[in-house]
Amino acid sequence: MNYVIDRRLNARNKSTVNRQRFLKRYRKQIKRAVDDAVNKRSITDLERGEEISIPKDNISEPSFRHGKGGTRNTIYPGNKEFNAGDRVKRPPSGGGGGGGGGDASDSGEGEDEFVFQISQKEFLDIMFDDLELPNLVRKNLTDLESFKMVQAGISEEGIPSRLNILRTMRSAQARRMALSAGSRKKLRQVEVALEEAEPGSDEIMALLEQRDSLKRRINRIPFLDDFDLKYNLQAKLPLPSNKAVMFCVMDVSGSMDQSRKDMAKRFFTLLYLFLQRHYEKTDLVFIRHHTSAREVDEHEFFYSRETGGTIVSSALKMVDEIIKARYPASNWNIYVAQASDGDNWKDDSPLCSKIIVENILPVVNHFSYVEITPADHQALWREYENVSAEWEDRFALRQVVEPSDIYLVFKDLFQKRLV
Repeated sequence: MNYVIDRRLNARNKSTVNRQRFLKRYRKQIKRAVDDAVNKRSITDLERGEEISIPKDNISEPSFRHGKGGTRNTIYPGNKEFNAGDRVKRPPSGGGGGGGGGDASDSGEGEDEFVFQISQKEFLDIMFDDLELPNLVRKNLTDLESFKMVQAGISEEGIPSRLNILRTMRSAQARRMALSAGSRKKLRQVEVALEEAEPGSDEIMALLEQRDSLKRRINRIPFLDDFDLKYNLQAKLPLPSNKAVMFCVMDVSGSMDQSRKDMAKRFFTLLYLFLQRHYEKTDLVFIRHHTSAREVDEHEFFYSRETGGTIVSSALKMVDEIIKARYPASNWNIYVAQASDGDNWKDDSPLCSKIIVENILPVVNHFSYVEITPADHQALWREYENVSAEWEDRFALRQVVEPSDIYLVFKDLFQKRLV
C-alpha cells in the first residue's frame, strides 16, 4: 500500500472563494450592519474593518429528513419507572441544567449570533456598493494613458499564440488546390481512359503507371507550408478616459459651530473615500471659505481652525476660476459638492445663484449642495431651490439635521440611476 502525504504549505487567502460566497449570500444583513457602523463611528475611524453579527437563524443550512408516510416498523425502548397513564412530577424550581452563564430572565427567547470580522477593503466595498458619480461620461483626452488591444486584420507574421487556424487552413487548402489542379485534371483523364481501355492490354499497364505517378505528385504537395500561416494582427486602441475632478467646498464661517463642521467633514470624508475607492483618475480640489475663499490641501481642509464671516459667492467664484484655468469641460468630468449651514450675507445669495446658473452648471456634470441645519432653511436654500427646479438633472440639494442623516444623504446623492 502506498501513502501520499501532502506537505505543501497552505497558500495565503486559501478560503477567499468561500469567504466571498458567504459575503454575497448574506450581503443584505452585512450591509445593514455596515450602515449602522458608519453612523456610529467617528470621522477618523471610517476606514477600518468591522465586526459583523448575524443572527443564527439567518445562517441555518437546509437539511433533508425522512417525511411521514409509507409503512415503517419502529421499536421504542421500554423503561422501568413509568407505565401508561402515570403522571410526571414538575421539575424542581431554581434553574435547570442549562449551560449558559447569563442572568435568568422571566421572558424572551433567543439564539447565539454568528460573529465574524470583515476587512477594511470589504467594509469599503459594501459601504459604497451601488454608488457612482452621476452623469459621468467618457472624454477624449490628449494625454491618454490607457489602451486596449483590438483585432486589426490578418498578418503573415506573428507569434504562435495569435495563429488564426481558420484562415491558415483556408490558405493551405487554396494553395494545394492551385498547385495540384493540373495533376488532378490529368488524373481524371487517365481514370476515364482506364475505364474505356480493353482488359489485359498494354495500354492499361501504361495508364496504371501514369495514374500512380500523378497520385505521388499530388501527395508530395505539403499539407501545410510556411506561406499558409496567418496570424491575428492586434493594434493598440486608445481608450477615452473617465477623468474627473471633484470640488469640495466647505463653509467654515462663524455660524458653522463645531458640531456642524464635524458633520460637514464627515460628509466630505465619505466622499473622499468613495472617490479614492472607485475612481483612479480623480482630482480633488479643496476650498474653504468664510468672507473669502482659499484653495487648501487635504490636511488643512479637514483640520484648520480658521473662521470668519460668510460670503458664499467667494467660493463659487474661485470654483469658476479654477475650472477655466485648469479643468476644461471638454477634457474633464467636473463635479462640485458644497456643504454649508445656509447662512449667508443677505445680498450675496442672489449672486451665488447667478454664478451657478451662468458659469458653473453649463460646464459641470453635477452640483450637490448639502445644508447642515436643524432649523428652517436659510436664504441660500431658497435661492438654490429655484436653481434646482431649472437644472434638475445637474443640481441636487439635501438637508442634514443630525449625524445619522449624513450617510443616508450621501447614498441618495450618489445612488446609481437606471438609464
